[in-house]
Amino acid sequence: MSAVEQQVSSHSAMDEDEDEVMISTDQLLATTTETTAATSSSNNDSSEKPDFGPLSAKDERSKRGEFRRIRVPPHRLTPLKRDWLKIYSPIVEHLKLQIRMNPKTRMIEIRTCDDTEDIGSIQKAADFVRAYCLGFSAEDSLALLRMDDLFLDSFEVKDVKTLTGDHLARAIGRLAGKDGKTKYTIENATKTRIVLADSKIHVLGTFQNIKIAKNAISSLIMGSPPGKIYANLKIVASRMKGRF
Repeated sequence: MSAVEQQVSSHSAMDEDEDEVMISTDQLLATTTETTAATSSSNNDSSEKPDFGPLSAKDERSKRGEFRRIRVPPHRLTPLKRDWLKIYSPIVEHLKLQIRMNPKTRMIEIRTCDDTEDIGSIQKAADFVRAYCLGFSAEDSLALLRMDDLFLDSFEVKDVKTLTGDHLARAIGRLAGKDGKTKYTIENATKTRIVLADSKIHVLGTFQNIKIAKNAISSLIMGSPPGKIYANLKIVASRMKGRF
């Protein structure tokens, strides 16, 4: 076969391939219609959001349940026996939790049960018991169960200023004041509750009020005279009244 005949045969084969590759107008319209229908169906499926019902407390709770342990200091065992009914009643009756005192380990144990309605109740109960063990009264600690914006903050005197011996004793004396006057003044002005446990200080209240009380306590630890603190607290109390 000559070179000219080979070239002609190759051109004819290419034309046949092009004829096979070419798509007719009817095929193109059918393909476009199928693509449009598939796109619209997928959009409809995505627009239909799944509907999930709210979970109940039993569904949120694990099979093992939640459990908390709070250690009771030795100096709070006697008050705990006296105020046990005040602690037991709100936890069992209102929060629907189970509570017991383990005398061997000296710990209060709290756990959820089938009647527990809110999964966050056990943490509230733990904060309530912990506040009581730190030295707050049962009535003041009970506010942690009733209000959601209350917090508990703890710090030591050495966190503000390193003091030892008589200097530390004098700083704690300045915080308490004569017959507790300074401590009560800070509590009433800032609407907080304060517990002085040796060199540790526990403050119960809202976030903003705790900040104001800590500033006043830190100033007393640094050596500011009580009269200056009283004047500042008076200004703060008037501002808080005006705000509310």
